[in-house]
Amino acid sequence: MQSKFNVKILDNVANEMYFLPEKAREKILYNILKSTKVIDPELLKKLTSNIWEFRTFYSNTYYRLLAFWDGSESLIIICTIFIKTTQKTPQNEIQKAENLRRQYFEEKNETGNP
Repeated sequence: MQSKFNVKILDNVANEMYFLPEKAREKILYNILKSTKVIDPELLKKLTSNIWEFRTFYSNTYYRLLAFWDGSESLIIICTIFIKTTQKTPQNEIQKAENLRRQYFEEKNETGNP
């Protein structure tokens, strides 16, 4: 089955994922890949008009990766990762993702390449 979109993981998230347990990291990457092929709201959910949430549950832990679309390339950019401990997604994590999104597009507009 062909992917519906590509995924780019920003360096800050790749670095943070390195410190996760190996099996958790594997499951997160598997779910990201799976979400590119099938529509499953348990894996990818829209939080705001610009921010989306990749969702993984592994070993009694809720891992969340926030992302945004680069519409010109049908690319989704993963910009932040955290462990969810409450029912609601923390507003500071959403704001962090919004700031990274804004920074990404500013760099892209300046250089043509983020």
